Amino acid sequence: MKLRLILTTAVFVSCMPHLAQVSAQTPTALPPAVTAGAKSIDPENIRAHVKFLSDDLLEGRAPGVRGGDLAAKYIATQFALYGLKPGGDNGTYFQQINFFGMTTKRDATTFALVSTSGAPIPLRFGSDYVVNNPRHTPIVDIDAPIVFVGYGVTAPEYNWDDYAGIDVRGKLVLVIVGDPPSDDPKFFAGKAMTYYGRWTYKFEQAARKGAIGALIIHRTDLASYPWTVVENSWGGEKTYLADDTTPQAAATAWIHHDIADKLFAAAHLPNADAEIEAAGKRGFKAVELPIHLKAHIDSTVRPYQSPNVVGIVPGVCQPGGICAGLGGKDQAVLYSAHYDHLGMDPTKSGDNIYNGAADNATGCGILLELARAWASLKTPPPHSVIFAAVTAEEQGLLGSEYLGQHPPILAGQIALDLNYDDLQPFGDPQQVSVTGAERTSFYPTVEATAKQFGMAIVPDPHPEAGHYYRSDHFSLARVGIPSFSIGEGTLFAGHDAAWGLAKEDDYVAHRYHNVTDNYTPDMDFTGDAKMARFGMTLGWQALTAPHTTTWRSGDEFEPARTRSLTQSTK
Repeated sequence: MKLRLILTTAVFVSCMPHLAQVSAQTPTALPPAVTAGAKSIDPENIRAHVKFLSDDLLEGRAPGVRGGDLAAKYIATQFALYGLKPGGDNGTYFQQINFFGMTTKRDATTFALVSTSGAPIPLRFGSDYVVNNPRHTPIVDIDAPIVFVGYGVTAPEYNWDDYAGIDVRGKLVLVIVGDPPSDDPKFFAGKAMTYYGRWTYKFEQAARKGAIGALIIHRTDLASYPWTVVENSWGGEKTYLADDTTPQAAATAWIHHDIADKLFAAAHLPNADAEIEAAGKRGFKAVELPIHLKAHIDSTVRPYQSPNVVGIVPGVCQPGGICAGLGGKDQAVLYSAHYDHLGMDPTKSGDNIYNGAADNATGCGILLELARAWASLKTPPPHSVIFAAVTAEEQGLLGSEYLGQHPPILAGQIALDLNYDDLQPFGDPQQVSVTGAERTSFYPTVEATAKQFGMAIVPDPHPEAGHYYRSDHFSLARVGIPSFSIGEGTLFAGHDAAWGLAKEDDYVAHRYHNVTDNYTPDMDFTGDAKMARFGMTLGWQALTAPHTTTWRSGDEFEPARTRSLTQSTK
């Protein structure tokens, strides 16, 4: 899903809980066999995987239906051909996950804003709003007041609580996408989005506060993507973990900015932009509006299973095996990439398949080529190398969430997650994006390795978009595993940076989460292969590191890492 990040290849590495920070260093020279393996990575092999996985045959690779199952079986078959050891359930490559899917019936679902004075304002599904019901019930009827809670954030570390002094139990909350505005890196990370800004947090916090539902106001600059992305992403089935026991609201919805204007006007308040500006200032107080949402949400409920696909190149140092150094603990590396996409939209005429060539057949192609390269080594690596193609990323990182909760080895024995998601086949990149790596003790190695590859590390060009929280490495970070994604910058050989930025902007505007994200023969997978070689080199550095990777002191994920390292020594 990433939108200017990389594919979902995760590298998991672990060892003993040495918590010292690592100083700048020269990367360990690769053995000849590993050098040969990296050189064998072929862009045309990646092309072949992308071409197949984004074919109409796979029907957009939605989880739990024929196309998604075909993708999972294709990946498992490649793992088997390469000789990887199964890392899933009961000696298979499949880590089966129980889900339920909720598809809102557009024609049977109604939304209306009802004011205490004035006529009701009926809304149109798709153009005005999208909604889903995260509960298992097929029918939900709501008639509840709307409470504007600004950004919907409770952040004690920033002394910020949009829910202070108001009871939203049984009510609808109206929230703004994104973080409260800031130029101070110590206050909501300045221009960079924190997890508080993500739509997932908005819905989670609303449910924790007892709200029956939440309406997120969309604005393109705050969301970092246009309304069409929301409409396409939420217009079909939404998936939820069947065994999730956390609170869920009955209605999770987005409303178009124009509808927000109408809502505030009906409440005799200034327009949406004025209210958004006011909500970003200290002293904002949540307010119950003289508006009810009257809604009838009719859904199709589909219980199903969809697997993560996990394969392992066993290392010399394995759980229960012989391991020199590192206290006898494995230091595994996992590469991961999500294979799911948005499937098909039966309500669309003409082309209605979201093939997801860039997002994320490219990531899977890199993952598979990395698996082939690692498996081709004649001598086992010093520690295990794990490959995971995860499901249901487009539904909220659910497959990787399950993987983080049920890793093939203990999370404390996983040192690093390298994630690949949506690497554009634009050519040979001269820059690399590794957003999140700077938060780990592994960063000096990343810097040195990028220099060896002749690539400049560039900061996230859109930190306000919160990319770090939008791909599968985030699920692994939440359980403590140091994790980041690898992606290209905007400078490609033979072009200036403006060319690369224009290509990226065109993709976001016209193909991202759209039926136009298709494979074309003119795609240049040179850069995808380069990023795979870069990841293989980093993987080797992690496998041979004298200490496990940690989060830097004070990072939000440091406590989880400390807990996981402690558990791995018991």
